Amino acid sequence: MDLEKKFKIVLMILVLVISFGTIGYTTIEGWPFLDSLYMTVVTLSTVGFGEVYPLSPIGKIFTMILVIFGVAGAGYTISIIGQMIVKGEIRKLLGRRKMQKGLKELEDHYIVCGFGRVGRRIAQELCARKVPFVVIDNDPAKTEQSEKDCFLFVQGDATNDQTLLDAGIERAKGLITALVNEADNVFIVLSARQLNPKLFITARVESDEAEKKLLRAGADKVVSPHKIGGIRMALTAIRPNLVDFMSVVTFDQDTDLTIEEIQIKPNSPLIQSTLRDCAIRKEFGIMVVGIKKIGKDMFLNPSPETKIEAGDILIVIGEKEKLDKLETMAGT
Repeated sequence: MDLEKKFKIVLMILVLVISFGTIGYTTIEGWPFLDSLYMTVVTLSTVGFGEVYPLSPIGKIFTMILVIFGVAGAGYTISIIGQMIVKGEIRKLLGRRKMQKGLKELEDHYIVCGFGRVGRRIAQELCARKVPFVVIDNDPAKTEQSEKDCFLFVQGDATNDQTLLDAGIERAKGLITALVNEADNVFIVLSARQLNPKLFITARVESDEAEKKLLRAGADKVVSPHKIGGIRMALTAIRPNLVDFMSVVTFDQDTDLTIEEIQIKPNSPLIQSTLRDCAIRKEFGIMVVGIKKIGKDMFLNPSPETKIEAGDILIVIGEKEKLDKLETMAGT
């Protein structure tokens, strides 16, 4: 049984038993509400206190019924709640409540569909970069692992529209589907694109045929872990120093050096200045290794005379602290 449903049922039993006793004493004996409630709790707890007022014959019969059935029900309820506390289920329930509140507050976040080896690595990378995200997986064991990692999660089928809505897809910035089943990935992309046309969708792919289908379905980018892994292994064998450098600027969290993309906003003071004259290299010591202008392909190793315009996306390498300052200057 679902943890929240189980807790609601046992709590409801306790409330019904107490309400039954309170209403009974109020109706039969005509006692005030507080005295009736007190008498009910005292009776159910079996502490042995005396009656608040002398009981009528009918009141004594009602008390015997309350002791026989009410004590059993209240005892069962309290024992279940005690077990839940010992097993930490109450803490889990409160944690899920807090998580649900966190999901409602998410905006401009990413949705990671699938929490296998690839999905978990994606989540760890997003977490390391302090990017807000939520994980979707249908496997209870994966959900528990996500909970241990302190990731926001939604347990459910990512191919279901309601599950995506629960993850806040209408407010999301991007979606990454990393399921092994290619058909599920295609279905998720179709659903996600319909629910949020502005979403940036990245999909895992295993075959060239599936790559075409995912792009037609609405994926912005498709990634093959096997293809990337093969290329990386080949380069490690023939260009080990190059791979070491790329690892430092992309994956190594222990160094300040990283590679990042920064978009120039319309209010940025960098607009209309050249790479030679702007503060990117002079003040921050940041290298611009590529520029993508609106409607054009990526320019690698741009000329120092290249002008910066609104909407440009700069591919830069530098220290994290300096990159944060550049993002502020870029107007992001």
